[in-house]
Amino acid sequence: MATDQTSRFSDLTIGVLALQGAFIEHVQMLRGLGASAREVRLPSDLEGLDGLIIPGGESTTIGKLLVHYELLEPLRGLVDSGLPIYGTCAGTILLAKDIGGLDQPLLATMDLVVERNAFGRQLQSFETDLEIAGLGEEPFRAVFIRAPAITSTGPGVDVLAKLENGTIVAARQDSLLVSCFHPELTDDDRFHRAFLEQVRAHKTAARPLPQAAPAT
Repeated sequence: MATDQTSRFSDLTIGVLALQGAFIEHVQMLRGLGASAREVRLPSDLEGLDGLIIPGGESTTIGKLLVHYELLEPLRGLVDSGLPIYGTCAGTILLAKDIGGLDQPLLATMDLVVERNAFGRQLQSFETDLEIAGLGEEPFRAVFIRAPAITSTGPGVDVLAKLENGTIVAARQDSLLVSCFHPELTDDDRFHRAFLEQVRAHKTAARPLPQAAPAT
């Protein structure tokens, strides 16, 4: 029997880009919260989605696969339509407009400057507690694996979390949400739940108002 928590999101269908990287953990997290999760590999998989997650992985490889499977332009169209999209780690890189002049396919839709592998390679991966705006007072245990960092943001971007040294590691701009860390690799579902709440708000706002009955 569904709990109140899971039944709240049971009518939402969230796509998870499944070309490469840690997508299955996002699928499991979403399903644990009661939402339907669909693995996205082709443009046809984008039809009817209420939101989309772009997971961590190798951003260069994911970008090339987006081109190969003809997903790049359809995804840009979804961004333009206002569909809620959440990018983690490599997803942050793919959504950023500026990654320091490096040549790779990007969605390039979020007003961020992002530095790839900002904390070093695999051996420099780490975990730390973060205060994240909108997730309550309890710290969020953030897992960083070959993570990028957000070095600057445009005027329309809300910063959600920073490291102690001031490095920006989570942000939101309109319907776009990014984190440089991996919430899907923890047992803490607050980040995904906040994203689903954002999707719920967008879906409710997009729902057409009922037409008034004609006067008699």
